[in-house]
Amino acid sequence: MKPIYFLYIYLAFINLFAVFITVLDKRRAVHHKWRVSEAMLLFVSAIGGGVSMYVTMHIIRHKTKKLKFMLGIPLIIVIELIAVFWVMNYVI
Repeated sequence: MKPIYFLYIYLAFINLFAVFITVLDKRRAVHHKWRVSEAMLLFVSAIGGGVSMYVTMHIIRHKTKKLKFMLGIPLIIVIELIAVFWVMNYVI
């Protein structure tokens, strides 16, 4: 199995997890229960789940009024894309 497949599998899992915790946090907010911390949501975004988390947030209308998320997650995605292009052009 080629190493790139491990990256694909990782990204699939982290993005599914990002959707899961975003929906979980929304449900708990609606029911006034214990919430997923903002730090955890941003961390999951930073380790590869940003795109699916951002899309999910818009679909379920969660955290869309928080500037930290509406600017932070796209910024994380841009930084990750720059890093990927840099690695592809200079490292590989």
